[in-house]
Amino acid sequence: MPNRKIATPISLVEVKTACSNCNLHELCLPMGLSHDEVEKLDELVSNRRRLKRGEHLYRAGEPFDSIFAVRSGFFKTDVLLEDGREQVTGFQMTGELLGLDGISTEIHSCNAVALEDSEVCAIPFSHLEGLSREIHTLQHHFHKVMSREIVRDHGVMMLLGTMRAEERLAAFLLNLSQRFTARGYSPAEFYLRMTREEIGSYLGLKLETVSRAFSRFQEEGLIAVQQKHVRILNIPGLKQLMNHQQGRG
Repeated sequence: MPNRKIATPISLVEVKTACSNCNLHELCLPMGLSHDEVEKLDELVSNRRRLKRGEHLYRAGEPFDSIFAVRSGFFKTDVLLEDGREQVTGFQMTGELLGLDGISTEIHSCNAVALEDSEVCAIPFSHLEGLSREIHTLQHHFHKVMSREIVRDHGVMMLLGTMRAEERLAAFLLNLSQRFTARGYSPAEFYLRMTREEIGSYLGLKLETVSRAFSRFQEEGLIAVQQKHVRILNIPGLKQLMNHQQGRG
């Protein structure tokens, strides 16, 4: 079996802008479109933005006018709580969309921050709506994308509401594994772009709890961790943790 590539931190290079020449087209909006339809979508991609690590793509309260397809890199979304704490609401990687939070109110409800040097394609939403009425395949796929986000939100609610700390972390690692696999990377070896504290915020756990869970997984031979480099040594073992949780339901 050939070795799968590891999702290493991305070095940005000059590549052509068009969706039709992008190797992410099956993960992003143009999935299922004909060549002519993709060319029409090409015209909507108004610009590509490069962001440095720690730079905001947008902030809560800013006007919404575009959605963003992540061409390379990694992002987190977060909101600021009343007590001043930051609550991480999601992590987005290559081939996923950002900005959907602003559709209903036309104002962004969260912040989007690059966790590494990244690049996005900006798609003006008003133009996307117009083209969606013309190309039903695009409209159907966009609805599927929004549905996927809703399902993901429900998954997070289940993590926070029913799972113990170790089950939450196991689910988080398995989810990353699946998403990296869909992009042609190794399902068992990847770099965590986020900090342990950011993972804890997302999973509703204290930093110490996240660190203990990582240590226990390593002691039990489920994973090997070296700083942010993670190797999953026993995917069935992590899944078994989840099965135990489901069995209690």
